[in-house]
Amino acid sequence: MAMEKNFDAASAEAAIYKKWEDAGAFKAGAGPRTKDASYSVMIPPPNVTGVLHMGHAFNNTLQDILIRWKRMQGYDTLWQPGTDHAGIATQMVVERQLGEQGIKRTDMSREDFLAKIWEWKEQSGGTIINQLKRLGASCDFSRTAFTMAGAHGDTRTGHENSPNFHDAVIKVFVEMYNKGLIYRGKRLVNWDPHFETAISDLEVENIEVDGHMWHFKYPLADGVTYTYREKDEDGNVTLEEERDYISIATTRPETMLGDGAVAVHPDDERYAPIVGKLCEIPVGPKEHRRLIPIITDEYPDMNFGSGAVKITGAHDFNDYQVAKRGGIPMYRLMDTKGAMRADGAPYAEEAAKAQAHAKGAEFTENEVDAINLIPDDLRGLNRFEARAKVVEQITGEGLAVMHDVVRKVKDDDGVESEITQTVPMVENKPIMQPFGDRSKVVIEPMLTDQWFVETDKIVGPALDAVRDGTVKILPESGEKVYYHWLENIEPWCISRQLWWGHQIPVWFDSEGNQFCAATEAEAQAQAGDGVELTRDPDVLDTWFSSGLWPIGTLGWPEDTSEMQKYFPTSTLVTGQDILFFWVARMMMMQLAVVDQVPFDTVYLHGLVRDAKGKKMSKSTGNVMDPLDIIDEYGADALRFSSAAMAALGGVLKLDMKRIEGYRNFGTKLWNAARFAEFNEARPDPDFDPTKVTQTLNKWIVGETAKARIEIDAALDAYRFNDAANALYVFVWNKICDWYVELSKPLLQGDDQAVIAETKATLVWVLQEALTLMHPIMPFITEKLWEEFGDETLLAHRAWPTYGQELVDTAAEKELSWVINLIEQVRSVRAEMRVNAGAKIEMINLGLDANAQKALDTNLAMIKRLARIEDVNTATAAPKGAITLPVDGGSFCLPLADIIDIAAEKARLSKSIEKLEKELNGIKGKLANEKFTANAPESVVAENRARVETGGEELATLKEAFARVASLS
Repeated sequence: MAMEKNFDAASAEAAIYKKWEDAGAFKAGAGPRTKDASYSVMIPPPNVTGVLHMGHAFNNTLQDILIRWKRMQGYDTLWQPGTDHAGIATQMVVERQLGEQGIKRTDMSREDFLAKIWEWKEQSGGTIINQLKRLGASCDFSRTAFTMAGAHGDTRTGHENSPNFHDAVIKVFVEMYNKGLIYRGKRLVNWDPHFETAISDLEVENIEVDGHMWHFKYPLADGVTYTYREKDEDGNVTLEEERDYISIATTRPETMLGDGAVAVHPDDERYAPIVGKLCEIPVGPKEHRRLIPIITDEYPDMNFGSGAVKITGAHDFNDYQVAKRGGIPMYRLMDTKGAMRADGAPYAEEAAKAQAHAKGAEFTENEVDAINLIPDDLRGLNRFEARAKVVEQITGEGLAVMHDVVRKVKDDDGVESEITQTVPMVENKPIMQPFGDRSKVVIEPMLTDQWFVETDKIVGPALDAVRDGTVKILPESGEKVYYHWLENIEPWCISRQLWWGHQIPVWFDSEGNQFCAATEAEAQAQAGDGVELTRDPDVLDTWFSSGLWPIGTLGWPEDTSEMQKYFPTSTLVTGQDILFFWVARMMMMQLAVVDQVPFDTVYLHGLVRDAKGKKMSKSTGNVMDPLDIIDEYGADALRFSSAAMAALGGVLKLDMKRIEGYRNFGTKLWNAARFAEFNEARPDPDFDPTKVTQTLNKWIVGETAKARIEIDAALDAYRFNDAANALYVFVWNKICDWYVELSKPLLQGDDQAVIAETKATLVWVLQEALTLMHPIMPFITEKLWEEFGDETLLAHRAWPTYGQELVDTAAEKELSWVINLIEQVRSVRAEMRVNAGAKIEMINLGLDANAQKALDTNLAMIKRLARIEDVNTATAAPKGAITLPVDGGSFCLPLADIIDIAAEKARLSKSIEKLEKELNGIKGKLANEKFTANAPESVVAENRARVETGGEELATLKEAFARVASLS
């Protein structure tokens, strides 16, 4: 049956993937298996709630390229798939669905709500797995793992064969707890008031918003005054006045109620006289105002604001560190919903307790946390409502810092004049505000009881493994980031106040004693009969369970055959943004649990951006859906585009024009196969590439070998873009542009032996090209493999190992000579705008023996491809001819009678003038500092790139003008 005119990706890809699945092509260990060694890759588990986005498409394409390549090389391969239970995201999805039915999570029991989540997981949890298949991902989906597999209520749908991940997670928690590596304590965390849970830094979006900076006075206690002086850079006094207060600035006035101190820099001479004194928080009932100390700390910036900083340790990450260093009490002001606390004793009693602490009374962390310092009239208010009330009260009491402003006013007659007014000092300025990436509410730093991993006790081996080269991070700049994070690591908050997740295996008795065990029965045995226990309601952060992904997916703690074969794993391909949140934690956890590194190489990549380098976002309207791209162009085009832009450490710019171009690349390959079919070329099982006799065939065999060497070297070094480029040049340029065209005279000749050899060579070269292209473009190559009549799967074909021994240097030199000559003729024809269909004369001005042999042997090819009518001989070039130098001699093209020289000079001159004007305009913009400082970075880069490409165009035009001018 004749081949279709085009490859119809829309109809073919699903059938091809089904063929792979039916054959078990991607199961662990499948393939040619010519090596004893294994190669395994762990997919970064997408959220079970997720759908395929460009980041997934790019990341999984690179993994698939590696695993298909290694599978064909004969390794025992495993690409382990699976999904993360995504605690907060999944709970949000199900709560939203219930909300549409008028049901709240809190209307249900925890067990009933979890049953609803498992029900949702059955129906929708496999979406992204099916989308990965559309991309062509060759994972062993029969082993799809799930980070909640084995937990209570698991229906085993979509992860039927997953190891019991839940039991592994619980076992690790218990073991680490018993080793003193996990503890419960109070620390500052990112608190999401909507979901009422702690969240990780990765789930916080810092967004610039319009904000305010209020300036307030904190009166000094006991009537203390001091001389406040400001000086210029030369030490001259510019302001001197007596003050009975210290001035602070804040963007969150409501947190003043929890201040524990005011801090100034130890070198700040302005405040030296009052260090150690007390000042009054200027809000709340006057008779119960608290006094707090003025302390020194390196944190305040003397040149920012007043140089004095209020310290609210329970609601600011920087303040928290200052409070810890200075032993300052930290007062929690808000409840879990972000409202001002309404619990506890009346304000008068609570303020008295806090004042005793300020005067030196002993206090415990829990005693301080129990104190509610919200004045009675502010209790229960939304935090932003409370902010307005605090500002109003302070200003009303005259404790706002005042300043003069000049304003323009008009009288009754419309005459404008300026007046000076003294008003509270409030700066309107943009501020960076943290928002929950899912809840979209302002995140509140909050001091809460959480579970933590004592990371400083397990970080050492993870650092050593990278330092000694056991684990390599690419690009190398990633190692510096890795070291910075791990050398400055803080305790890891691993608890979340959710219902969906691995519930913390710790029970408490009535006195707060902890009993950590894998089961309630074991905890009860620890506590003793009759002791009433209550389980901690919190669940583990999903990063804790995903930190065990490599061993958990392979069946640990059982000593499975998969653990023996595939662990440690080989290459991890992941985003730079989760180097710390996931990669570093996997390193620490695997080393702490099994004393082995989880992988030997980490390949990091950045965000996929649009063609101009802008971050994709819904608000910008530049988001590209990979499934839409696959629908329009096919998965292979998207995959090749991903590989082509994957320069190590480079910016990832996705350009739809390039995707379209790579679809055309696939079409080019398809047409080459149709050319073979048209010429009745079929695979010859006895074909030996070392035995070909024709120079052209020797040349293309050598080019195939060189392409194999180049592609392997690129993939070995994770230079996916270089591998893609090598394939593109080999297939499009060497095979389609040159070999196919140059072979036509041989195929149309009379020598049957030459014809047979050329047909066999053509098919061999195309089949080798399909093999080399398969890891990047698996669908079209598998289909063409089938078209060539091979019943085996291309996905399982052994990767070639031939190399330099197939390169015939004489044939390479001769064909390079031929191609160079043809390219020169084509270039001149294009520059001089010679009619494409016109055949022209070429004159041989003298060649040495080797050059003459090359001409004689390949004359038919040269005349055909260069559109040459005759090749004549002369000792000198006639007037109006363009000289073509070649190795061993020269030719010329007499064009004076073929083109209109005057018209061509005029056209080129006009093009040069127009381009010069454009480039001068761009250069002028780039020389303007205001433009380069204020224009978007992408616009500046675009202009600089245009100057570079335009300069090349200009040089080409000027060369063409010089050539035309030489004809007259």
